[in-house]
Amino acid sequence: MPTPQQAVAAAKDKVLTSAVAVDLAHQALGQITEPLSVGAHLGARSEGERVVTHLFECNLAGYRGWHWAVTLTRPPRARTATVCEMELLPGAEAILAPAWIPWADRLQPGDVSRSDRLPRRETDERLEPGWEATGEQEGDVVGTDALDFGRARVLSAEGVQRAAQRWYDGDHGPDADGVRKAHATCATCGFLVPLAGPLRNVFGICANEWAADDGRVVSLDHGCGAHSETDLPDQGPEWPVTPSRLDEAAMEPLGTDGTSIRDGRSQAEEIEAASQEEPEPAEAGDAESGDAPAQAEDSSDGAEQTHEAGGAAQDAEQTEAPSSSEQRHASALDAVAELAATAHGHEDAPRAVPTTLDELEAQLPFGG
Repeated sequence: MPTPQQAVAAAKDKVLTSAVAVDLAHQALGQITEPLSVGAHLGARSEGERVVTHLFECNLAGYRGWHWAVTLTRPPRARTATVCEMELLPGAEAILAPAWIPWADRLQPGDVSRSDRLPRRETDERLEPGWEATGEQEGDVVGTDALDFGRARVLSAEGVQRAAQRWYDGDHGPDADGVRKAHATCATCGFLVPLAGPLRNVFGICANEWAADDGRVVSLDHGCGAHSETDLPDQGPEWPVTPSRLDEAAMEPLGTDGTSIRDGRSQAEEIEAASQEEPEPAEAGDAESGDAPAQAEDSSDGAEQTHEAGGAAQDAEQTEAPSSSEQRHASALDAVAELAATAHGHEDAPRAVPTTLDELEAQLPFGG
């Protein structure tokens, strides 16, 4: 679209901006395109003295934002306009192809492989002339040692600065992913091979095969988890060991048949043995008689016979172990008599002595 200044300058020429001139420009476009592809008149702009360009909307499919341009002119003091040129021009909303780039400038560093060959650039600001032989032996030896065997061109100061900045800002510099989590920097790593020359104080080469930067130039403030002095903290066992809450000394291991694994005896045999070890209460009349030594000898002999007989004798005695009802009755009477004697001083009236087993069980504290 023409600017306001261009529109004002074009309006000064009444012949080139008249309705007749606009109709002439519209009819001229019909010679190069379909009449329906020419839209409304958008305006006029001045191109110079007695030169005006009229703009028309473009209705062609796929040309949104484009417009037709018809340039008119006239001779001095003439009243008739003539057509100079016609063209299709892009506007502000037109979709255009990118600007043309020379082939030599289209290549990027990542586009070149090891098998590709680049053309020689005579004027490369990254390089400067190297050492050349002068024919003097002493000077040639000094130049060879200083400039590395007389290369035709060597890095210039700008080339060194560009390379250093590119390496430092890349994936092997201090801002790479994971560097902040590293234990230490490459400056203190034993796998760092220092460089020679002006880059020695900033870069080195990684020589650790376990590192992600192996064989690459890294900055001294770079870092990774494969540092030579890096170690993992002691995190303890993967499965924590907790002390047992059971007292194993008080537990009795049993087999599937109920037999103790320690002594080879069943639970019933253990209970019977424990009951036999407890002394039975002696009767009052037996304690005063002179048969006590004989009974002690009989009990010792019986214990020895029980120990020798083993499990078979214990089974036989188990069947004879239950005492008769008369012995139970006599023992119960003795126990009640002792209880009555001890409780006589605390009771006002003495209780009747039971004469039957039912009366005895009724007077016991746990009876009823």
